[in-house]
Amino acid sequence: MAAYDVREKVRNPPMPLLFQRCVGSEHRAFTPTAIRKLLINALAATGLTNADGEALFFSPHDFRRIFVTDAIMNGLPPHIAQVICGHKNIDTTIGYKAVYPAETIEAHRAFIARRRASRPGKEYRIPTEEEWDAFLSHFEKRKVSIGTCARAFGSPCIHEHACVRCSLLRPDPAQRSRLTDIRDNLIARIAEAEREGWLGEVEGLQVSLTGAQGKLDQLDAEAARRPSTVDLGMPTFADVAIRTTTTSTDQHRP
Repeated sequence: MAAYDVREKVRNPPMPLLFQRCVGSEHRAFTPTAIRKLLINALAATGLTNADGEALFFSPHDFRRIFVTDAIMNGLPPHIAQVICGHKNIDTTIGYKAVYPAETIEAHRAFIARRRASRPGKEYRIPTEEEWDAFLSHFEKRKVSIGTCARAFGSPCIHEHACVRCSLLRPDPAQRSRLTDIRDNLIARIAEAEREGWLGEVEGLQVSLTGAQGKLDQLDAEAARRPSTVDLGMPTFADVAIRTTTTSTDQHRP
């Protein structure tokens, strides 16, 4: 049903409205004024009064507040109530709720506890030290499949995640075999493109091939700069015994 918004002065698109009435053969939405009059007449018919003896008065908006209060007190997370109400700020939703913030927090904790009770316990286990260190490292370095990306967080990737083309990629020596596979695959694709006449793809593949080969050369250069280790071996008991015996004999010679 397409209802008319009296405040915005526009006709809304068709939607399933809760309050409708028949006018002849046509279904129309109740206007806010009509709902307010019906509510006032219903309260007057009940004869209910407040603590001061005055007749009760409710506006249609009061029921919106009552709904939010009951929903959150029965475990609905406040941010979900915010979406339902269409509030841009969650403080507005909390203001609707006729309870203190501490009660909101406790209701949300109860909701989380009920949800955890219905989920496998292993999903909420305490992470190990290795897992926690790996988690924290993601905030220090951006890990990719073939190394570490030095691009600043929140900045877009100008290469559209074609990492072998990027100068900010720091290749991981452990991923050398993967880089070699990427290079060989690019060589095969270039040969196929040239054979099939796909000249439009050859140029882009050549750029990627140059980048992949550059990363391999970078790994080789870093390996050459690292000092090489020499295996001195572990002396056996027989070697130690021979040296000890020889030294003792030399000391007793005249």
